[in-house]
Amino acid sequence: MNLIADILLVAGALGAGLYCHVLAGRLRRFTDLERGVGGAVAVLSAQIDDLTRAVALARAEAQARGMSLADQTERAETAGKRLELLVAALHDLPAPAAPADAPQREPLTARHPFFVRRPAEGAGQ
Repeated sequence: MNLIADILLVAGALGAGLYCHVLAGRLRRFTDLERGVGGAVAVLSAQIDDLTRAVALARAEAQARGMSLADQTERAETAGKRLELLVAALHDLPAPAAPADAPQREPLTARHPFFVRRPAEGAGQ
């Protein structure tokens, strides 16, 4: 009976050793930096670093463009205010007097009508 128990114990130990060896091989393949999940994690980490740098550059560019846009908006508002003042100043000027030697012309609409209505063909027959 002891002999059978010892044989079963040795077989169990060998089975456990074989199982550990298979698991070690799988774990080695799983963490392989070339093809396994470790490689995928390394690639994703590098991509995250690249994207972080790209986002930082885009943020800096957007801030610079925002500052430029604010400056241009302020300049446009200043120019608009100056134009409003110039238009208001033009309203204050007296109207120019017509030259006395120039003959008065009658309006164009009085001499030549813009629209002439013609009778429709076939109407009134």
